[in-house]
Amino acid sequence: MDIKKDVQKQFGRSAASYVTSEGHRKGGDLQTLVSLADAKGTEIALDIATGGGHTANALAPLVGKVTAFDLTPEMLAVAEKFIKGNGHLNVDFVEGDAEKLPFADETFDIVTCRIAPHHFPNINSFVGEVSRVLKKEGKFLLDDNVAPEKDEFDEFYNTVEKKRDYSHFRAWKKTEWLQMLENVGFEIQELYRFEKTFTFESWCDRMHLLDQEKSELTEYMLNASDQIKQKFRIQFENHKIISFQGEAVVLKATKL
Repeated sequence: MDIKKDVQKQFGRSAASYVTSEGHRKGGDLQTLVSLADAKGTEIALDIATGGGHTANALAPLVGKVTAFDLTPEMLAVAEKFIKGNGHLNVDFVEGDAEKLPFADETFDIVTCRIAPHHFPNINSFVGEVSRVLKKEGKFLLDDNVAPEKDEFDEFYNTVEKKRDYSHFRAWKKTEWLQMLENVGFEIQELYRFEKTFTFESWCDRMHLLDQEKSELTEYMLNASDQIKQKFRIQFENHKIISFQGEAVVLKATKL
């Protein structure tokens, strides 16, 4: 099945839970992302893969206009309800593909993308499109889960994510993000690392995992090496996983 259809299916049925998800709704990373925008009040912003609309919602009072953009119509519907419910009327809602943005060159002052690029199969197309639609000296604010630099840890983390969510493509390493962005003419201004604790049950339930799928994922994680268990702070009790820890980066890049 086409991974983009997988994404639409997976997030179409999970849309409402993403608006209320603590990690998406709160999270220190969202405050950091918004503060990095350093908005003056007149900017035209684009929030790619808006999901529940949290980033677009946070930006709306700080800029002139926001376009909330997503592949999944159900997500856009819940985002619109959430954002308009908060009284923000300067937000447009557009459906489309992050790797083929339907906007003219140099349209936006700010582009944001939060907790989404790990679903994009053609990441270089996405990065190129962000560069294309940004004005010169425009800001790209990225926030996503990343894989550790060590290959063994990278493989474990991406396997866990894929077992939990078939629409997961790849969480990239920090160095891979820096290279991809600099290759298309971005200059990295700031980068912050965040630790993310995933509470296993709610993390699985958000993707509607069946008991058998949850059991297979549990076995995979419990059978990992001690080094991996330590790296990901896997907490377990009576053959049940309670939580584990991943990491994310928030970075600011300027188009040269």
